[in-house]
Amino acid sequence: MNDRGAEGTGHVRRRAVTLEDVALRAGVSLKTASNAVNGTGRMGEATRERVLAVVHDLGYKVNVAARNLTMGTTGAISLAAQTLRSAYLAELAEAVIAAARVRDRTVYVSTYEDDGTQGLHQFLRQYNQSHTDGLLLSLTEYEHLEPVDFQVDYPMVCFGVRNTFGLVDRVATDHRSDAQTATDYLIGHGSRRIAVVGAHQVFDPIAIAGATEGNADLRLRGILERCAVAGLQLDPRLVGVTGLDWTIGQGFRAARDIIESGVPFDGMVCLNDGLAIGAISALRESGIRIPDDVQVIGFDNNEESEYLTPSLTTMDSRLEWIAETAVDRLLRRIAAPGTLEPAELHARSHLVARGTTRS
Repeated sequence: MNDRGAEGTGHVRRRAVTLEDVALRAGVSLKTASNAVNGTGRMGEATRERVLAVVHDLGYKVNVAARNLTMGTTGAISLAAQTLRSAYLAELAEAVIAAARVRDRTVYVSTYEDDGTQGLHQFLRQYNQSHTDGLLLSLTEYEHLEPVDFQVDYPMVCFGVRNTFGLVDRVATDHRSDAQTATDYLIGHGSRRIAVVGAHQVFDPIAIAGATEGNADLRLRGILERCAVAGLQLDPRLVGVTGLDWTIGQGFRAARDIIESGVPFDGMVCLNDGLAIGAISALRESGIRIPDDVQVIGFDNNEESEYLTPSLTTMDSRLEWIAETAVDRLLRRIAAPGTLEPAELHARSHLVARGTTRS
């Protein structure tokens, strides 16, 4: 006897995929499958990823309304950033939205005033948990932050390399180690006089040697350390200051100033890919060949970096890992408030070698 649709179309009606099907295929218990899907419970990341892969393969759909009613949640989370004009932050937002979508969560994205005064403080005070269940926060480098800023009564996970005083989770790549890797690569491929584009302020070797936060300062520290290991000096005249404006235009101007200083250099570390794009334009304008005369390396592996001519060697900032780790951590906090100790979760970036460095 054929199992035909009620309308007599002749199509076989397929049974909906259940959570039991997911658990069986993934080789885990029903409770573990449920925890993985809902971002709750304790399990290894490999197990959680295996369950989520099965969810995708089988096309399992969570009954979001029923889950939210049972858990007393909205099914939405917030992401707050200083700006979305930054290529890195825009791509981070996309990665967070994608990670949340797989976990059947909605993301509301907002920005806060990043003017160096009270923008972030005000945002944290006004955050309304009745609209979303928790907050993912990209930390500003402008404002002075104190422990009281992180003493909040709602689930929160932070991105960035500011000190959170052990009060909330922070997810980031290891900027210092990543810069060491980038510098080692340039030196290993023949560079002996390294220039840097992207310092926030005039280069102070003593202050940078003790830096503990801030992506620019930590990357500069990594560069300084690897130059010293190789017996090379990081000449202050070759450190281009851009302030906090890490844009293509500032990269062009800072690189042009370095070129016009007349101090020779044969390698350039740009502290993000936007700066590198501007620096490459300045180098070309001056008739400097890349990578024959000067090798260039950036950070973040933004989409544009692959399509430059020559394509940009860069440190991939692991955006997917950062987004997925932060979303999972926040969902666990939402599901079980007060059960997790605050943690700093780090990953190492990996170098993507392309045309602006020698092979």
